[in-house]
Amino acid sequence: MRLTIIHPCVGRKPGQQYIRTWQMEPLPAATLAGLTPADVTVRFHDDRMEIIPFDEPTDLVAISVETYTAKRAYQIASEYRRRKVPVVMGGFHASLCPDEVARYAEAVVTGEAEQLWARVIDDARHGTLEKFYRAQGRPSLAGLKPDRSIFRGKRYLPVGLVEAGRGCHFSCEFCAVQTVFEATQTRRPIDDILAELRALKDSKKLFFFVDDNITSNLRQAKEFFRALIPLGIRWVSQSSINAAHDEEFLDLLVRSGCQGVLIGFESLNPDNLLSMNKRFNTAKGGFEAALANLRRHRIRIYGTFIFGYDGDTADSFGPTVEFAQRHGFYIAAFNHLTPFPATPLYQRLQAESRLLYDAWWLDDRYSYNRIPFQPRGMSPDDLQRACLTARRRFYGWGSILRRSMDVVNRSDAFMWRNFYLINSLHRQDVSLRDHYPLGDEAWQGPLLSAN
Repeated sequence: MRLTIIHPCVGRKPGQQYIRTWQMEPLPAATLAGLTPADVTVRFHDDRMEIIPFDEPTDLVAISVETYTAKRAYQIASEYRRRKVPVVMGGFHASLCPDEVARYAEAVVTGEAEQLWARVIDDARHGTLEKFYRAQGRPSLAGLKPDRSIFRGKRYLPVGLVEAGRGCHFSCEFCAVQTVFEATQTRRPIDDILAELRALKDSKKLFFFVDDNITSNLRQAKEFFRALIPLGIRWVSQSSINAAHDEEFLDLLVRSGCQGVLIGFESLNPDNLLSMNKRFNTAKGGFEAALANLRRHRIRIYGTFIFGYDGDTADSFGPTVEFAQRHGFYIAAFNHLTPFPATPLYQRLQAESRLLYDAWWLDDRYSYNRIPFQPRGMSPDDLQRACLTARRRFYGWGSILRRSMDVVNRSDAFMWRNFYLINSLHRQDVSLRDHYPLGDEAWQGPLLSAN
C-alpha cells in the first residue's frame, strides 16, 4: 500500500513564492509516518516549499488540517479525489469542525491518531474506510517515534522539534488546544524523549519542545528537567507564567539547558485577562515579579500579546510595545484576537452577533490578518493597523540593537549570535502576511464534495 502525507500551506498568490522562505519541520507529519505500519510505502510533500505531484501514484492521502490551512487542504483533497484517490483528514480543525471537514474527505479522524491510525490504514487496504474515526479519551504517548526520514531532501531550519507532552490544564477562552483536549495534558515517558534527543543531538544545535505548555504540570516538568541535565542540550519551549514564581523550577530550567520560553502575556489589562480566563497571569506580584525572577536566571523571553478584547483601545498598543522593549524581550508577537471555531470565544462572539463572517477561514472575502469580528473599542481596520504598527516598532533596527545589548540576551554566545538573525527574519515578516489569501488563488474549479 502507498500512503501520501501532505502538509498544506496557508495559501498562495499566483506567480509568487510562499510567504515565508524559512520553515520548521512539520512534526505532526513525522508523527503520523511513525505510526504507519512498516509495510506501507510513505511519501511526504510539504505544500509550503514544493509543488505537489498530484499524478504520482498513491492509494491513500492523509492531510492534517489547521483552521488557517482548511481552504487549501480542501483544494488539495479535491485534486486527489478528482483522481479517484481517497483522502483522510485529521488535525485540530478536523476536531473543531468535523462535519465541515467530512464534506471534503472520505474519512475524518477526530482527536488524537495514536489509537486510531492502524485501523484507518487497515480499512483503507480493504476499501472499507469509515466516515468518522473518533478517539475516545486521551491515548498514551508511550512508544511514539516520529519518522523524520520523510524530511530528507527538504531544507528546514536546523531546529529539532520534539514533543514531550500534549495539551494544557488551563482553560483560556480563546484557545483551540483546551477546546480539543478539554483542559487535560498527557506526557511521553521520559526515557522515550531522552532516546529521541540522543539520536538527534549531533545534528541539531537547538531543540524546541513543541508542547502546548511544558509547565502545565510542574511536578512532572521538574522531573523531566532533571533528566535533561546530563544531555547538555540547548532548548526552548512554551510555558505559562505562573511557573516563574517557583525557584526550584527556575533553577532546573537553567541547569537543563533552557535558553528561553514563549510566554503568553496576552494583555496588560487585568480586565482583559479576567475575560480570557487567564487571571493566573497576575498572581504573586504579576508580570513584574515573574519577569524579575526569569531575568535573574538569564531566561530569554518570547512574549506574545493579543489585542481586540473589550478593554482594548487605540491606547493599548504603545504601552505594550514599551513593556516588551523595557524588559528586553528576545522576540515578541503583537497579534489580533482570532476566534477559532468551537472555542468559548467563538461561541460568545457568535451569541453577541459580532462575527463578521459565517466561517472566516472559508470566506473568499477574508484574507490573512483581517479581523473576523467586531471589536468594541475600535474598528476592525484600526485594530489591524495598530497591530502592524506595534510589530514595526518592536522590530525597528533601533529596538533590535537596544534589545541585543540586554544582559540576558547576550549572556550566551550562541543565542546572542542568533539574536540578530532571528530578529531580522521577524522584521521581514512584519507585514508579509497581511491580506494574504487563504488557499491558492490560482486553483481552479469547485471543491469536490465527498457526501
